[in-house]
Amino acid sequence: MAGALLEPSRSVSLEQIVRAARDRAFTAQGEMFSAADMATLAQELFPCRAELLSGGLEGDNRPRILRHLAAGRPLLVPYDEDSNHEPCCRQGHKAHWAVVSGTLLGLRSAALGPGCREDAEIPGLFHPGPGPLRPPPDEEVAELFLLAQQGKSRRVQLWGYGRLHESNAQLTDFSPRRAGDGRVYVVPAGGVRAGLCGKAVLLHPPAPGV
Repeated sequence: MAGALLEPSRSVSLEQIVRAARDRAFTAQGEMFSAADMATLAQELFPCRAELLSGGLEGDNRPRILRHLAAGRPLLVPYDEDSNHEPCCRQGHKAHWAVVSGTLLGLRSAALGPGCREDAEIPGLFHPGPGPLRPPPDEEVAELFLLAQQGKSRRVQLWGYGRLHESNAQLTDFSPRRAGDGRVYVVPAGGVRAGLCGKAVLLHPPAPGV
């Protein structure tokens, strides 16, 4: 799904992705418990530069993520998936990946910066214009949502930024159900905590000439 956002004309099937991940010993059953491996796989299969982000989605990473999404670039985030595909907190027992493709900000004032334009059909909804977007100060942001999609659903959902951050920041344990199902899984050194907790992958267009 992220590859389609990077280059819609390029088609890489799920079977090709899983085969490549197995060839590199990144996965056994289709699982991916290492954000570093996910970044490597993305760079090998798609025309992109993958940047591994650590330390969670808040703090200094928050404005970086908002600028990245405002530029139309996808973000890959591991999280615990609830029954409705939304983020929950299960200590990593329901760990999955989501593709985040955009943001929706509710601001306390109309100071949106130069270049923003109001939607032709929805009053009060503004779109960023061309050029770099400077995220508004935190005190100006009343609500912050992410446009996200999980592989088992065709629907794009609106998730609270804080909720996804909380889910991403508590990925610590390998699922006991998976541990006892008799199958082999690829888990990095340090376990789920080292591989996924507080991690995300920013996907950038490739450098010119690459």
